[in-house]
Amino acid sequence: MRVLLDTTYALRGPSGTAVYLQRLTHALQAEGVEVIAAANDRRPDPAGGGAGSARNLALDTHWTQVQLPRRARQARADVLHHPLPALALRAPCPQVVTLHDLAFERLPELFAPAFRRYASVTHRAAARGAKAVVCVSQTTANDARARWGVKPERIVVAPHGPGQEPRLVAAARAEHFLYVGDDEPRKNLPLLLAAYAAYHAQTATDGGTPLPLVLAGRATAEQAGVRCDPEPDLAKLLNGTAALVHPALHEGFGLTVLEAMSVGVPVVAARSPGLVETVGDGALLFDPHDAAALADALTTVASDPAARAELAAGGRRRAAAFSWQASARAHIAAYSLAMTQ
Repeated sequence: MRVLLDTTYALRGPSGTAVYLQRLTHALQAEGVEVIAAANDRRPDPAGGGAGSARNLALDTHWTQVQLPRRARQARADVLHHPLPALALRAPCPQVVTLHDLAFERLPELFAPAFRRYASVTHRAAARGAKAVVCVSQTTANDARARWGVKPERIVVAPHGPGQEPRLVAAARAEHFLYVGDDEPRKNLPLLLAAYAAYHAQTATDGGTPLPLVLAGRATAEQAGVRCDPEPDLAKLLNGTAALVHPALHEGFGLTVLEAMSVGVPVVAARSPGLVETVGDGALLFDPHDAAALADALTTVASDPAARAELAAGGRRRAAAFSWQASARAHIAAYSLAMTQ
């Protein structure tokens, strides 16, 4: 089986999509699939609106509608795989798209109106037009069926494996809390900062020493006890993490929490779609609208080594159910499905 995989998104720096592309490629190759990577290296970073976004849209359209079909034809690909929803109108082979989440449909108020309208039309058309649709969770599959009318017989659920390389080995140290990600509204960072401020104040009042909160990635904040690390060494940070905190209002999967659980880092996660499906009983859950509940959870993991140990063990057990090998085999099932339509 020969698959042309659009790897353009891996060129834009660290992201969940980049990790997905890297790990999936290796796992598919290990299963005997010939993966042909095709990347638009002329595509600039997102422009944030205006003329730059219009230029990027034109470049994306030309890449999807002209260059990708040409690459697929030259490679004699059996399948063209779009890791984010897109569809070439004149592709020479069946197409597969990956749906990560439909957050812009579930929480439209948290997204720019122009993006929401564009994604709702183009992503839905891609999902409906592809021969097979890979969904990273049952949560996303349910949304694709209910909100976009994607037929269930064209959907294959393929959860991710743990995020990055397995060199990450967590030590039993509790030096800080860790948040990994950016500050887009659905990530719910203001609630985390409010909860952390309450935890910090109460711990200091009780005569204790509050653990700092590290924001790893593009999120920033000026607040007592909070430090920002825009270029983090995640292996090092995870080794001293009392708990990875993930307060998102919606996720399709939760790659960051799975990575943490797989190396024995306790996880405190929002009780929100996708995250609950991924963590199962391997994390401490809280209401993503309740800052006091999150502050209580931070106090628990900071002050109770037995609770941390229990969360670490539960997280490892849960993470063991996920692998890139299983994900690759599910993708192969999706490719085979597309080729028989």
